[in-house]
This record gives sequence, C-alpha cells and structure tokens, in this order.
Amino acid sequence: MSQTTTVAVGVTAPTAIGVRLDRMPITPMHRRLTMVIGIGLLFDTFENNLSGTIAKVLQSDFAFGATELKLVLASVFIGQFIGSLVLGRIADRFGRRRAFLINLAVYSGFSLLGAFSPNAAWLIVTRFMAGIGIGAEQVLSDCYLADVLPAKRRGRYIAWAYTIAFCGVPAVGFAALWLVPLSPLGIDGWRWLFVIGSLGSAVVWVLRRRLIESPRWLAAQGRTEEAELLVAEMEKQAYPDRPATVRPVAADTAGPVEPAAVRHRVRDVFGRGMRRRTVVLWIFCVLSVVGYYGFGTLAPQIVAAKGYGIVAGIGFTALSFLGYPVGSALALPIVDRFERRTLVAASAAAMMAAGLGFAYAGSPALIVAFGFVYTLCSNVFSSVSHVYLSEQYPTAIRATASGAAYSLSKLSAAALPFVLLPVLDSHGPGALFGVIAAAMAALAATVLLLGERTTGAPVDGVPGPPTTLVTKRS
Repeated sequence: MSQTTTVAVGVTAPTAIGVRLDRMPITPMHRRLTMVIGIGLLFDTFENNLSGTIAKVLQSDFAFGATELKLVLASVFIGQFIGSLVLGRIADRFGRRRAFLINLAVYSGFSLLGAFSPNAAWLIVTRFMAGIGIGAEQVLSDCYLADVLPAKRRGRYIAWAYTIAFCGVPAVGFAALWLVPLSPLGIDGWRWLFVIGSLGSAVVWVLRRRLIESPRWLAAQGRTEEAELLVAEMEKQAYPDRPATVRPVAADTAGPVEPAAVRHRVRDVFGRGMRRRTVVLWIFCVLSVVGYYGFGTLAPQIVAAKGYGIVAGIGFTALSFLGYPVGSALALPIVDRFERRTLVAASAAAMMAAGLGFAYAGSPALIVAFGFVYTLCSNVFSSVSHVYLSEQYPTAIRATASGAAYSLSKLSAAALPFVLLPVLDSHGPGALFGVIAAAMAALAATVLLLGERTTGAPVDGVPGPPTTLVTKRS
C-alpha cells in the first residue's frame, strides 16, 4: 500500500548520490558527456541563428513584406517557448535522456521539411515546429550537465560545452556566405543550410542514445539502485586503484538516503525559498535575449540599414560571429574563479559599450571589429548565464523550473522583431542599441542586487519547496 506524505523543508539536503558526484574528480565519462552535449548544442546554435542570418535572402526570394519577415523571425522563438515548457516537464517526469531524444527528433525532422518550403506560410509553420525541439535543447543540456558534473568544476565544463556549441554561429554565417550565391544540384543555396542543420542533429540523436541517465534524477525518482550503479561506474574511472567495495564517501557523511520518490508541483517555483530566485530568473531571461538575440537575429538588417548589399552584409556578419566561440573560450578560466552574478553584470556592461560602437561604426573594418567584440562579450555573458541558470533549482524540478524561465526568454525573443525592427527602420541603429543597452543595464542591476551566489555550491543544496514524498508501507 502506498502512502503520500507532504513534508515542508527549507533546504533540499544533498543526497548520498549527489555528494559522491560532487566529490569526484573529472573522469573520461564526464569529458565524453560534455562533448556529446556540446555537439548537440552546436547544431542548436546553428538553427537558432539560421533565420536571422539569411533573412534578407528569404525576403528577396519570397518577396516578403514587413509582416511576413517578422513572422519568419518570430515563429521559431514561439515554438521554442512551447518546447521549453513541455519538454522541460517531460525531462523531470520521464528522464533527461528521453527528453533529449524527443527534442532532437522534432527539430531534425521539421528543419528538413523547412528546406522544401514553397512559400512563406510553409516556412513559418516548419520553423515554428522545429522551434519546439530547439527550445528544449539548452535547458535540457544545462540541467543534465549540472546533474552529472562535480560542483567545483561545473562551471568550467558547462562553459566547454558552450565553447563547442558556439562554433555553430560562425559556421552558419560562413556556410550562408558560401551557399547563398550558389544553387548546388539546382537547389537554392539557403535550402541546403536547413538540410545541414537537420542532418547534423540526426547524427547527434544517434550519439545521444548512448547517454547515461542522470544519477541525481534517478535518485530523486526513488530509483536508487540504478543511480548507484551509474555512480559506481564513474567512481571506477575516478579512483582506479581503489577496491570496488570501498565507497569514496562514507555512509555516515553521505547525507540522507533517497526516498522512494520525490514529487514537486509546478507552482512550487513560487514556494518558500524559491520565490525570489524565480522572479530574478524570469526578469533575467526576458531581458537577456534583448542583448543576445537582438544582435544575432538583426545584425544583417542593421548592416543593410547602413547601405551594404546582401552578400556583403552576410560577410560582415560571419566575421563578427567569430567572436562567439572566442568569447566562450575566454569564459573557461574565469567562470569558476569569480562569482557568477558578477561576471554576468560585467559582461552585460561590455556588451552595452560594444553595441553602441557597432551602431555608429562607419566603415567595414569598424563594423566587423565592434561586431566581433560584441559577440565575444555576449558569449562570455551567455556561457556564465547558462551555468548560473542551471544552479538555481533542486534536481526534482530543475528542468521544469528552468524550462519555464527559458520559455519566457523565447517569448521575449519572438517579440524582438516586432519591437526592434520598427525602431531600426524609424530611428536607425543608434536608437536600436540604445534600447538594447537599457535592457542590459536593468538586467545587470537585477542580478547584482537580488541574485543568489552560486559559484561552487552543490546543486542539491539549493533552497527547496515543500516536498511530497511517496513512500511504501507494507
């Protein structure tokens, strides 16, 4: 007979599994998991920047009006809003690994269908459906890596995953520069970009079938024996000279034994110990995309507003996009050495300065230089932000709660073309980056004044809501 008991707790205590994971050194398995996640994120960033990069080409080929262009740019983000909510919930209910396979299958299939778009309506629908899969990729990746990585090295290895990931941004820029003027096999070059993204994500789907499930998630579901086996395998790699019967963390210091199951409700994100975190993260996610996607999505439009042609605009954008992986690489040595919220605020301030420089740049060299600095700073910001967001919630609701925050960022990104394009058209690049700078200033102030300190802290030890324990009584 089963019995459901609700227990109010102020802090989610580290579990035995969590303590053992946090005390491990980095193992070959950690590196392999980080690599596989990073490759998946690479194609996610490729897809995320695809529509914006070739927007002027699509506008020309399909004779888009202003409304159609905005819908094409917004549709993928509206899909991501839904994907972040739905697949985040699936990840907490049915496992991180299963949610990964669903999201990859969805965006691979619909990105391929987008390559065959005969008109604007088809393109908008397929970008929306692909967005449902794309929207879950980052939140699932952040939660999964936060689950499996040791606390002291979590920031560095999540930053490594995003360093791999953001190679996808210049990749889409240079692929567009190469393919857009061509028609391989009689097919428009821009359509091949959708095919590349689809086939790449299909390869990642195969790689991710071999991912282990998150031991922390298994323990939170009461599946302690499965979690134990996975952690024991990781400990064999971490401590090869230690007898298999000896556990690295003694039973009396490992924390409480995991219950049979732990259930949380979605509304718990506003429960005791969570409310301020949730409000800060929701404000953070809404504002962050104004600076991040405001540039990535609209850069070709901004260059066109300065009087340059389509191919030249794509070329300037591609060179500027080289700053994305460089910025992520620069985050590697600092992300675990400084407090996350301080790095978030400092990189946001640097984005403000570089963005205003880009807005008023009057020559190709300055456009590329300020664009490069902007994307470099924005990816220090992005890498640290992903680590920071992954550390805010306990395991049982991490994907659901983070997905809700991410979903707001996607809704905000969907609104960007409708808000920022009219500013660009009516008042020029200076006013556009003035709006972006104001958003980033508000974000930095919110995180510095209200954000939590998370660097090096166990993800199992964050404040938790009342917990429903499902126990068995004979």
